[in-house]
Amino acid sequence: MVNIGNLTSDLRKIQQQAKQLQEALQKEEVIVERNGVRVVIRGDQTILSIEVDGIVENRITDAINEAVKKTQELAGKKLLEISTKQG
Repeated sequence: MVNIGNLTSDLRKIQQQAKQLQEALQKEEVIVERNGVRVVIRGDQTILSIEVDGIVENRITDAINEAVKKTQELAGKKLLEISTKQG
């Protein structure tokens, strides 16, 4: 038999760890420079800036961030579909 209390406690711990990981990743930055392009991205995959030959390209940054968000939403939907089918 599954102990619901233990399962709930474990789920809370996992949620808390995921939140801590997300917060930690938001504080980290990675900078890549190659062929005149400079990209600054946070650990949570949010692009902070893109420069091409010294010119800031906010349109590119915004488009990529929107694309990443849509792929994350898609992943969430797929995970829900999979978990619903198995449950």
